[in-house]
Amino acid sequence: MNNISMTNEELDQYYERSAQIIGRESYYSPDLYTKYNVKRGLRNEDGTGVVVGLTEIGDVQAYTVEDGKIIPQEGRLIYRGIDVYDLVEACMKEDRLGFEECAYLLLFGELPNQQELDEFKRVLACHRCLPDGFVRDIIMKAPSANIMNKMASTILVAYSYDPNPEDTSVKNLFRQSMEIIARMPLIAAYAYQAKSHYHNGNSLFIHMPDPGLSTAENILRLIRPDCSYTKLEASTLDIALILHAEHGGGNNSTFTSHVVASTGTDIYSCIAAALGSLKGPKHGGANLKVIEMMNEIKREVKNWDNDSEICDYLAKILKKGAYDQSGLIYGIGHAVYTLSDPRCVLLKKKAKELAEATGRVDEYKLYEKVEHLAPIVFNEVKKTNKRMCANVDFYSGFVYDMLNIPTDLFTPIFAVARVVGLCAHIIEERINGGKIIRPAYKYVREMSEYVPLHMRK
Repeated sequence: MNNISMTNEELDQYYERSAQIIGRESYYSPDLYTKYNVKRGLRNEDGTGVVVGLTEIGDVQAYTVEDGKIIPQEGRLIYRGIDVYDLVEACMKEDRLGFEECAYLLLFGELPNQQELDEFKRVLACHRCLPDGFVRDIIMKAPSANIMNKMASTILVAYSYDPNPEDTSVKNLFRQSMEIIARMPLIAAYAYQAKSHYHNGNSLFIHMPDPGLSTAENILRLIRPDCSYTKLEASTLDIALILHAEHGGGNNSTFTSHVVASTGTDIYSCIAAALGSLKGPKHGGANLKVIEMMNEIKREVKNWDNDSEICDYLAKILKKGAYDQSGLIYGIGHAVYTLSDPRCVLLKKKAKELAEATGRVDEYKLYEKVEHLAPIVFNEVKKTNKRMCANVDFYSGFVYDMLNIPTDLFTPIFAVARVVGLCAHIIEERINGGKIIRPAYKYVREMSEYVPLHMRK
């Protein structure tokens, strides 16, 4: 061990050899899942989720059970007993922004009156700032190529700026929640500006938030060089935030927050872990994958009005011959929804409105065609009769693109909204949990004898 240095080529070769060994030794037959009745992905054989907890915060409804059979129904998303359709449609009818009202509902469990809502907004406004030097010392230094990683690390560092970070009383958790919810738009925007400048070579713009503005308005203000935005842009982003704020306790990132919170740790650790989950392309990162996939379809399909040509390319994607060779049509299908995803239905309306306002109706029609044709092609290629619908990610990326929001911010905006639901669930876990979440994994490797080092080949 006198010479411990290795060239980059030697290190890469070592990693390659190691990966082959690990892959070989770690593989086991998928048949074992059936043999041991493993609820893979915490899902039952009929596709329903394994019930592992209770919640009063949010509910995802997509089917009924009659005589032991699952009957699909139009999807519904419920926030504290209130249908999300009612929340969004009230905001549109009354021509007002509603994300803060939605946040109040999820945290408190009931809708606020005007005085309560005004007070809630004032508290958020008080916290819509970062500690002195935080942007310079924490966000601008070591900017990340992926903003979600920077947001997670920044949330962890915020622990060090909290005078009482370990207190998990409801009062302190609520205080921390309000601070995190108020600051998330700033963290996302400044992390984007740092990445855009240091990684992409663009000009650096650091604007101060306006405490009098809503969350949606501040996001648009902070990410644009001239701080400008239209009423339609603000209202559309506000609706997107409402639709992403909560999705029941079983979605991956929220369940992650429950798992981590069940250990009794601090809220910053819980949120950071959930953000790591949300980043994944099978979860919150799917909206970026959708728009990348659709951009490829726009390039490769010559006639957007030709259903047959679109179907051929979708089949090519499913057969791992196009886009990222994953075999996935991103934005189509959902773990729970089958007939419709209410978030997608509502965002689709705004997508059409924006497309008409921005002269992108042809693109919108292509999205509609893919939404309609993808389930048909999937069942033909996979030889199934699975019921599928477009999920929220299918139109959200298109909507953000029409809002001139950089693709780097697609998933971070999801996180800005979802942190409300995460905080509500962390508090709920603190109040009702009590037991550390600890499922079991079945050990399936045979025993082997220990061989002394000098006898190993």
